[in-house]
Formats: sequence, C-alpha cells, structure tokens
Amino acid sequence: MFPDLVDIGFLHLKTYGACMAIGLIVCWKLIEKFSARSDLSNLVMALMISGIAGSRAAYVIEHWQKEFASHPELIIRVDQGGLMFYGGLILAVIVFFVWCIVKKERPLALADLFASVLPLGHAFGRVGCFFYGCCYGRDSDAWCAVVFPPGSPSWFEHGRRAVSVLPTQLFEAASLICLFVLLLFVRQKCAKSPRRRNGFITGVYFIGYAFIRFCIEYLRGDPRAAVGPLSISQAISVCMAIIGVAFIAYSRLPVRNEKGED
Repeated sequence: MFPDLVDIGFLHLKTYGACMAIGLIVCWKLIEKFSARSDLSNLVMALMISGIAGSRAAYVIEHWQKEFASHPELIIRVDQGGLMFYGGLILAVIVFFVWCIVKKERPLALADLFASVLPLGHAFGRVGCFFYGCCYGRDSDAWCAVVFPPGSPSWFEHGRRAVSVLPTQLFEAASLICLFVLLLFVRQKCAKSPRRRNGFITGVYFIGYAFIRFCIEYLRGDPRAAVGPLSISQAISVCMAIIGVAFIAYSRLPVRNEKGED
C-alpha cells in the first residue's frame, strides 16, 4: 500500500489520483492514434468528468448510511478513493450518446473506438485502488494474499486489525489488460471486414468486462450492496452482458449500403 505519491507539505499527490490521471491520458492518446482525429478532446474531457461524477455518486449512494450520512462533507473527497466504476460507466454512456446526437456523429463507430481502449485506462485505476487499499478481497492465506497496513480500509473494516486478504485490485487489473489485448485483436479483425456494422467491439467489451467483474465480485471482501443472491455489481454485470449480446447481434445484421451504418 502506497497511498501518497508525493507528500512534502505544500504538495500532496495521492497515488490513486495519479494512476487515474495516467490511465486517462493513455486512453486519450490511444483514441487520437486509432482515430487519427484531434477533435475528440472535448468528448474525452466530458466523459472523464461524467465518469468520475457518476462513479462517486454511485459509491455515495451505496455507502450513504455507513460513511456519508454523518459526514456529508466527505462526498467531494474523491482523492481518498470511493468510486464505483459502473456508476461512472452509466453516466458516461448517457453523456456520450447525447454528445453524438448533438454533433451528429455515428455513435457505434465512436463507441467501438472508446471501448477498445477503456480496459487499459481502467487497469491503471485498479492499480490505484491497490495502492490506496480499497476494493480489497476476502480474507485468505493464499500465497498471493497481502496485508494492508494500519489506516487502510481493510484495517478499519477488520476492527483495526491487519488481516491477510486477496489483492482483487491486481486480479482485475491483469484481467483488464488481457481484455485490452483481446479487443485490439478484435479491432484488427473488424478492420478487415469493412462491411460489418459497428458495435461488435463494444459488444465484446461489454460481455468481457461483465464476465470479469461478475467473477471478481465473488473474491471481494469489502462491503457490497446486495440484489438478491448477487451483489449490485453482479446484477449490473448480467444486464451489461445482455446488452453486449445485443450489440454483437446487431453488428452481424446485413449492411444495406456500401458505407455501412450504425
């Protein structure tokens, strides 16, 4: 655990925030490289802001009674962790489609572009989670288990005791990198089939991440809101996988013109 990257009095930089910033910059540069467009900066910034806002809002809602009801001033302390990825994804998708409608862009073509690089940026964010100590796993004596130090979320949740837990943050980061590599391969294949409708890469991303998150949830040890027998993230994962199947099914429909369409 290494929560503070720089702490010299007047300058205090959290490792979590630095990892998020690196992930966003990497995604930004890859989007510009893959699209050969430099006019997507406003969209990238809008998605970044909406992603953070949505992630924070979802986390606050899920943990309101325990963390924020008596200390609402902590809501804005994003630098201390506390983001729920699915909340950010949902709000960012809404902003994305509104932007495409206003700018008269082809939404699925851009969606495929953004989906192909998102897992890499997300992986940096999960590494940041590990350095901060949030999103930790179940108690374990496995060889890969780690012990977060006093002051960490795990330490507080275990009654101010240092307990060996699974590093689920790193498990997810590694899985996201694998998904990123898979999407690059899929992107190359789709480039060789110009008559295929857009949306296939987005569908693969939705299904791939839904599978990763659904499985990781079984290993998580931090407090999780429940939806029946599933955690709230698992319930969203199921919905996300269904949407992904719909995207793939749509992308395989016959194209009615030479240029293809969304």
